[in-house]
Amino acid sequence: MTASNQELVQYAVDTRMSQFTVQAFASGLISAVAHSPRIAIRDWNGAASFQPGTLKDAKLVVKIKAASLEVVDELREQDRRELQRVMNTEVLESARFPEITFESSSISADKLKDDLFRVNVEGRLLLHGITNSHSFVGQVALGVDTLRAYGEFTLLQSDYAIKIASIAGATLKLQDELKFVFYVIGRKKP
Repeated sequence: MTASNQELVQYAVDTRMSQFTVQAFASGLISAVAHSPRIAIRDWNGAASFQPGTLKDAKLVVKIKAASLEVVDELREQDRRELQRVMNTEVLESARFPEITFESSSISADKLKDDLFRVNVEGRLLLHGITNSHSFVGQVALGVDTLRAYGEFTLLQSDYAIKIASIAGATLKLQDELKFVFYVIGRKKP
């Protein structure tokens, strides 16, 4: 182990205290009155490491169980079940592609205040059996034994050969673009 590796601090995401959601958007003529579902990612984990106080040599890994995505909007139970079924069997094909993984390749950080950083994260996203480069911007606030990270990013389902969902006999179709929003609490590993 090199000297810089020994100095790295490691954090595990506290998923019970964190939020990670996906917003899909309705499209077409019905979009003015149609439902744009918000989906929570329920079963996931993440780990980050970096040099204390600087975010130098930062690394991030996030793993998501595809079948754990859950519609969180107020819907009729029948509509919720149908949306869950379409999402798991037709869109994500969760049985065939059970895990979604992001692994950073580089993270750059600009110090905004004492313990607040703006980060640019670049890496590889494995989704639906396809791996693509993916990047996003966020903010990280460091505490004594915790970190908070928050931000948002978008992705196109078509970049991952994902079938764009249509529901209710194709009267409701969703757009290609999805918006992800995260607020993450990380706890320092001993």
